Amino acid sequence: MSTTTLLVRQDALAHTALRTTQEVPLADGQVRVRVERFALTANNITYAALGGMLNYWQFFPSDETGWGIVPVWGFGDVVQSLHPGVAVGERLYGYWPMSTHAVLTPARLTPAGFYDGAAHRASLHAVYNQYVRTRTDPFYTPDSEEIQALLRPLFITSWLIDDFMADQQFFGAKRLLLSSASSKTAYGTAFQLAQRGGLEVIGLTSPGNVAFCESLGCYDRVVAYDAQEQIEAATPCIYIDFAGSVAVREAIHQRFSALAYSCAVGASHVNDLGGAGQLPGPRPTMFFAPAKIKKRRDDWGAQVLNERLVAAWQAFAAAVQAPPTPWLQVQQHQGPDAAQALFATVLAGGGDPRSGHMASLQPS
Repeated sequence: MSTTTLLVRQDALAHTALRTTQEVPLADGQVRVRVERFALTANNITYAALGGMLNYWQFFPSDETGWGIVPVWGFGDVVQSLHPGVAVGERLYGYWPMSTHAVLTPARLTPAGFYDGAAHRASLHAVYNQYVRTRTDPFYTPDSEEIQALLRPLFITSWLIDDFMADQQFFGAKRLLLSSASSKTAYGTAFQLAQRGGLEVIGLTSPGNVAFCESLGCYDRVVAYDAQEQIEAATPCIYIDFAGSVAVREAIHQRFSALAYSCAVGASHVNDLGGAGQLPGPRPTMFFAPAKIKKRRDDWGAQVLNERLVAAWQAFAAAVQAPPTPWLQVQQHQGPDAAQALFATVLAGGGDPRSGHMASLQPS
């Protein structure tokens, strides 16, 4: 049996390669999972762009110096097991390598799932190390795997951003500016914010995506990046940066003199990343979802946190799939070559924002 993996140059993300290797026998306590299908979105580009800073490359280390494996969210089936608590045939939701197979070392097992206890993941954030058994997962239905893979991890980040801002009383501001407004994480955040009332949520996007963002129904206004003069500048506001664009960040900090908080979330504009030097106003602060979810787990307990997340997810999923025309149009990409081509497309920022891309390195 062999494993095919998509490798990415850590210092030049446009350079990718497919590698096929023979699988090594499992050690006692390990399981082998066939990675069936996963989502590939701008979120995964953020993992790659910030891989060195936030340790994303460490989850699935490559044997080749300078090359990394980008993590993805999706579903897999256990095909071999040397662990008594995990059965062959179990379907799991979790964090996978862009590969045909993954080897896990299950630890801290419960009826709900387990954590990967591999030594190299011990110091990494637990939220990424957890694997959920679909048969007991309250998020899961067999007919919603695609939107779960595509939107569930992004929506959890969106929910946490909204919760964090509310917990901070929105830093005294009533207006929020969201860049990359057509992105799925920005949409989820705007969806949550729109339910609170008393806030003005403004989406910033490229001119070609203005109409699409307006159609989502959760932005009070949508403004093109090059038309920021339409927004009155003296009102206190929060900037939530989903793009990571230095140029946009500089323009926001220069124009909005009453900026109350600057929140850096994503890095979808990989060709425009980097430090912006000395900016007026508050220092941009990185939002790291695992730290926020740990805080809420400590505050509320795991059960209450999960109940609130499930309820919010169900409302969001219903909106995404609302007839007559569901917002999300899922496209399938099967096989190693198709997955490699899709990575290049997503990296370049191409494609319709309505599209959701599901991929698999399994042969077509």
